[in-house]
Amino acid sequence: MPAPVIYYIRHGETEWNATGRLQGTQDIPLNALGRKQAAHAGEVLTGLFARDGRDRNDLAYVASPLGRARSTMDFVREVLGLAPGEYSLDDRLREIGYGEWEGSTLAEMEAKDPAFYAKRLTEKWTMSSPGGETYASVQLRMRDWYDSLKADTVAVAHGGTCRALMVALGHETPQSAADLFIEQGAVYVFGNGSLTKHS
Repeated sequence: MPAPVIYYIRHGETEWNATGRLQGTQDIPLNALGRKQAAHAGEVLTGLFARDGRDRNDLAYVASPLGRARSTMDFVREVLGLAPGEYSLDDRLREIGYGEWEGSTLAEMEAKDPAFYAKRLTEKWTMSSPGGETYASVQLRMRDWYDSLKADTVAVAHGGTCRALMVALGHETPQSAADLFIEQGAVYVFGNGSLTKHS
């Protein structure tokens, strides 16, 4: 079987995104812009399906269990004309856990422990925030998720899990991915050994 195609969408913006606060595993809802971005991602997906000759009913749909991802999927499915709620959740798609840093800005964390913060900047993929996860461990669970796919899939998840998937599939290195901006309202297509972004 050929490798599955993934239409990957990062959740829309939340107030914590807007104010630069690390969300991680916290359940922060979409804000007004985030809801617009989610609907826009549905429109982009509609265009991609038309371009690729895809039937929207023939794909699998899966989201991170965090509310911001589920809400984004609901908006995407509404734009596609699909029934709400008829998609699966997978805990492997949850955002990277930031432990004690969740709810804080990077500037606040730097001020709290400048030496630790500086060290983590040089080892971002393999060093976690206190009580958090490493990107390397998220990469492993994203690879495990990818290897479990049985069909072409629309996935709604997070920026951190997108970076980890990019590394797991060889599109980026840990160094290039660690600070890569993942756009909200866009669709990242992983397929045929390539990665393309559509917004």
